[in-house]
Amino acid sequence: MGFAENNQNLLSKIANSNGHGEDSPYFDGWKAYDNDPFHPTDNPNGVIQMGLAENQLSFDLVVNWIKRHPKSSICTNQGVNDFMELALFQDYHGLSTFREAIAKFMGKIRGGKVTFDPDHVVMSGGATGAAETISFCLADDGDAFLVPAPYYPAFSRDFGWRTGVKLIPIACESSNNFRITITALEAAYQKAQEANIRVKGLLINNPSNPLGTVLDKDTLRSLVNFINEKNIHLICDEIYAATVFEKPDFVSISEVVEETKECNRDLIHVLSSLSKDMGLPGFRVGIIYSYNKRVVNCARKMSSFGLVSTQTQHFVASLLSDDEFVDRFLSESSKRLAKRHNMLTQGLKEVGIGSLKSNAGLFFWMDLRSLLKEPTLEAEMSLWRVIINDVKLNVSPGSSFQCSEAGWFRVCFANMDDETVEIALGRIRKFVALQVKDNSSSESVPLAKKPRWMNNLRVSFSRRCEEIIMTPRMMSPHSPMPHSPLVRTIT
Repeated sequence: MGFAENNQNLLSKIANSNGHGEDSPYFDGWKAYDNDPFHPTDNPNGVIQMGLAENQLSFDLVVNWIKRHPKSSICTNQGVNDFMELALFQDYHGLSTFREAIAKFMGKIRGGKVTFDPDHVVMSGGATGAAETISFCLADDGDAFLVPAPYYPAFSRDFGWRTGVKLIPIACESSNNFRITITALEAAYQKAQEANIRVKGLLINNPSNPLGTVLDKDTLRSLVNFINEKNIHLICDEIYAATVFEKPDFVSISEVVEETKECNRDLIHVLSSLSKDMGLPGFRVGIIYSYNKRVVNCARKMSSFGLVSTQTQHFVASLLSDDEFVDRFLSESSKRLAKRHNMLTQGLKEVGIGSLKSNAGLFFWMDLRSLLKEPTLEAEMSLWRVIINDVKLNVSPGSSFQCSEAGWFRVCFANMDDETVEIALGRIRKFVALQVKDNSSSESVPLAKKPRWMNNLRVSFSRRCEEIIMTPRMMSPHSPMPHSPLVRTIT
C-alpha cells in the first residue's frame, strides 16, 4: 500500500469525496476568473466575472447610512460603549433586537401582506448554513428532496454534501418557460418511489435562480396541495424576494399559507438572507423561518455550529430598524436592477441573442441554442469553452444547473459597473460578428482547416442583424478579443 493510498484511508469518507461540487463547470468558470481576472487598466484582456450573483448596485446607499449612524458599529467612538455587552457570550437564540428586525424586514419585502413571529426566526451562517440546517432537521441520509430544474448548482452541496440527502430534479421545459407543472412533479415523485427513495420534501427557489422569474399564487397553491397530499415538507428558498424589479409582484409562500386554512403549517419552511436582498453576502446572515415549533427548536440548537456574530447582529438590527432607509433602499435598488437588466438584455437582443423573460434576481437566462450545431451537452460545453477562453466572459452553462435542454446560460449583471458591462457587450458583439463572418465563408473552408470549436457551433442571423453588429458605433474600443486562451478549465 503506497503512502498516498494509506493517507487517504486515514481520512473520512466526506474528506475523500467530491461532494462539494467544485469539479463542475459552474465552479470552473470561477477558477478561470480567479486565474485571469479582468481589470480595466491592469488586465483589460482578462476574464469578466458574470457568474457571480452579487448585488453591488446599491452599496453607496448603505455606506451613506453608516456614515450617518456611527453608533451602529462598536468600532466607532459613538458605538464603543456597547463593546463589552456584544463581546461577551451570547446563546444561539440571537439578540432579540436582531430577530425582531429580521421579522419586520421579511414582512416589508413581502409587501406587508404577511407578518412573521420573531420567535420563529432562526439565524445561521449565511444561506448555505440555513439550507444545510433545515436539511438536517427534515431528512436523513439517503432521503431526497424534489427540486424543479434548472436549479442553483450549489444546492447539491448545501442540502446534501454533509447530510447525505439526495436532490431529484423535476423536469421543466422551455416550451412553457420552465414553469413547474403538477404532471412533472408527480412524475418525479413516482420515479423516486419506484427507486425506493424516500421523498421528504419539495424544494423551490422563488424568485428562481437561475431563471429570474417568480411563481404565481395559483402555482404556489397547487404546490401546497401537493405536499399536503403526500405529507412531505415544502422548503421555500426566498433569498431573492427583494430583487423583483418589474411586474408581476413577488408572492411568498407565507402569503399562501395564511390564506389556506387546510394547509398543514408544520410542513412549511422559509429560507431568507441578506446576501442578495441587501447585497451583504460577507455578513453571512442566513435565516430559517419555520412554522413548525419542533423544527425551530432543533434548528436553533444546530445553529450553534454557524452563528451570526453579535457585532453583525447589532449592526443589522440598527440598519433594518430604520424604516425610512429600508423603504428608500428597496425602491432605489429595484430601479437600478431594472436599468441594468435592461441594459444587458437589450444589448444582447441587438445582436440576435435572446433570453427568458424575467423580472427578478441578479441574473437572466440567456438563450444561445442558435449557436449550437446540435442540441447536446457536448455542443454546449464546446461553446462554453469558447466563451470562457476566447471571449473571456464567465457565464454559467445550463447543464451545471441540471437544465434538460442544451444552449441556455446564466448571466449575472449586478456585480460590476456600467463600464465593465459595456466592455462585456462589446466582446459579445465582436464574437457574434466573427461567427457570422466564419459562417458566411464556411463553404470555401475545408472542414479539417476549421478551428475545432467551430464544428459544434452555428449562427443563423439575418442580414439586418449582421449590419447592426458590424456598425462601428456599436463596437466598444475596449473590447479585446484574445485569439489564444490564457485560461484552461476542467470539464
